[in-house]
Amino acid sequence: MNYVDPHIHMVSRVTDDYETLARMGCVAVSEPAFWAGFDRRSADGFRDYFRQITEVEPKRAAGYGIAHYSWLCINAKEAEDVKLARDVIAAIPEFLGASNVLGIGEIGLNKNTRNEATVFLEQVELAVQHDETILIHTPHLADKLRGTRMILDMLADFPRLDRGRVVIDHVEEHTIRHALDAGYWAGMTLYPVTKCSPERACDMVERYGSERLLVNSAGDWGPSRPVAVPDFIVAMRARGHAESLIETIVLGNPLALFQRCRRYVPPPRLSARG
Repeated sequence: MNYVDPHIHMVSRVTDDYETLARMGCVAVSEPAFWAGFDRRSADGFRDYFRQITEVEPKRAAGYGIAHYSWLCINAKEAEDVKLARDVIAAIPEFLGASNVLGIGEIGLNKNTRNEATVFLEQVELAVQHDETILIHTPHLADKLRGTRMILDMLADFPRLDRGRVVIDHVEEHTIRHALDAGYWAGMTLYPVTKCSPERACDMVERYGSERLLVNSAGDWGPSRPVAVPDFIVAMRARGHAESLIETIVLGNPLALFQRCRRYVPPPRLSARG
């Protein structure tokens, strides 16, 4: 089955992973800007990173017939330094014209601090000003519910924001309803240790349906599985779910979201298929 991984950090993956993804049916990935495993010291460090995810990674992916899309931001883990964050935010428009950029992300909260909230709000404003889609990181574990509520409260202050162009990512059983009821997309991240498992994702599909639901691997520097989306496909099949339902979640839904971006071009493998 063809699928899209709408949140995976390919800068942290070896090239062999692209080959594996292609063999598993992956036609496209989208890569949100995130932490590099260490805190960067200058806006120029972020500029180099933005070049990597708008120039280098698309070429690596294309070698295996995979479309590579990206999102730009300063992530929540590096948002405590508000001066640096503002320098990075000022640089982002330089890259918004790149053909593979879907929008602003993954912005959000990490420890739910005042500085993180300040930087989050300024990046939402940037997205609204430039008519960009948004991908939002919600905090880990004990901070998740409070952070999710804080994020939703802050978003409510943007009347011009199109909620159908915003993803609340890393949802779990206690936060998914908040995102969906507010009219946003909800992303389920499948990690081998934290966040969500394929089986728990199946449970949420069975409870909430498939509308505005995404499933991703968020494959990054830590313990993660770049083939987590195929794991979800297998788990759904094991429960007897229809192929059409599974395809909606792993292919139709992410492409429907991507189409909300004005620069979006369909994955070549799907275009060739017609």
